Amino acid sequence: MTVTHRKQSTRVSPARHAADGSPARDGFGPATRTPSGVDPSGAPSGRAGAEAHVDGPADPPRRVSDGAWREGDPVGGRQFVHIGDVELERGGVLPDVRIAYETWGRLNEAGDNVVLVEHALTGDSHVVGEAGPGHASPGWWNSLVASGGPVDPDEWFVIASNVLGGCQGSTGPSSPAPDGQPWGSRFPYVTVRDQVAAERLLLDRLGIARVAAVVGGSMGGMRAIEWAVTHPDDVDRCIVLASTPSATADQIAWCQPQLLAIRQDPDFAGGDYYAGDRRPDAGLGLARRIAHITYRTESELDERFGRAAQLGEDPLRAGDRGRFAVESYLDHHAGKLARRFDANSYVVLTEAMNSHDVGRDRGGVQQALSRVRADCTVVSVDTDRLYPPRLSDDLHAALPVSRRAHIVSDFGHDGFLIEEDQVGRIIRDALERGRG
Repeated sequence: MTVTHRKQSTRVSPARHAADGSPARDGFGPATRTPSGVDPSGAPSGRAGAEAHVDGPADPPRRVSDGAWREGDPVGGRQFVHIGDVELERGGVLPDVRIAYETWGRLNEAGDNVVLVEHALTGDSHVVGEAGPGHASPGWWNSLVASGGPVDPDEWFVIASNVLGGCQGSTGPSSPAPDGQPWGSRFPYVTVRDQVAAERLLLDRLGIARVAAVVGGSMGGMRAIEWAVTHPDDVDRCIVLASTPSATADQIAWCQPQLLAIRQDPDFAGGDYYAGDRRPDAGLGLARRIAHITYRTESELDERFGRAAQLGEDPLRAGDRGRFAVESYLDHHAGKLARRFDANSYVVLTEAMNSHDVGRDRGGVQQALSRVRADCTVVSVDTDRLYPPRLSDDLHAALPVSRRAHIVSDFGHDGFLIEEDQVGRIIRDALERGRG
């Protein structure tokens, strides 16, 4: 079938910064204290990414934008497969599931060159590419898949899907239920195992029996290790970045105020807001602010913003209270997410992350990981306060075959996305191991 479009530890040195500062994926400038770095709108004044010019039809107008991809919208690089019904871990069946995915490269005759890339919480299948019709944001790992890059599509057939429960083409709360109305509050609780089951069905429909590698960070890392545990004979390599074998109490605790922020927004309407003219943007924005703080580090925020006031604003002057620059930074990220993501999907996927535990009903984490046959690479970020390196240490120690790698970064959890040179070298090395 042709489809187109034992333990050792390594420490990688920090990559050189670009001339304009660190390659921050959020679009803001260098990680130094620059009070003039953010304009009053919350957008960057120094290092804004140029908008891509893409010819093609504009997105069809909607009464209120909710960030979800809908039938009739430009498809962009997406492809779609209906995988049938998915039996859920908690019981019940989710009917007629559709998965959106993107691919790069070609499947070889042996079918042994598949790399499955797993996105994190607010990512999607658009790993690589420009923003444009059908894609509100550019690729979230643009340096990963490229000719001559860490995952070269001239050698590898790369697949990335939008996760079950997401909002960018795969079945989720904003998708139509069998009655034709959005699932909304009726969408069932799904676990990481359910999401991996859907991905296995996707590969089955594509005629793919096994993967040369599965790679993911954060929530994507949860699915990567779940793949290696659930399908030990189907995974040759497993690359887990900034993740964990099971969600910790601290991670679940940070998720709770995010979930409450969305659910307590009056416009959430219990999850059934699609027919109305308002969206729970305030709740989703608050959730994003909370999460984003955990993704970065205290030292970076202090060096970058300190106590500087936002341009044109001063919190200490009489009259309308202004903002500190760091508050504007969080406001910017809140608004940015609300324009491209659905609040219900944020709830569903956050709860799926909370469900993550490879040891559930398998005799515990150690027993579950002992079944893994893949050559694993476990990667942590030295400053990650949400997924601290000790979780990667524990995962590495319990795996039969594992190599330990470390990312050095000032940016905390987001380092697995920002430190592109380090991540690229680690992934390239992991893919090369075991090749003839």
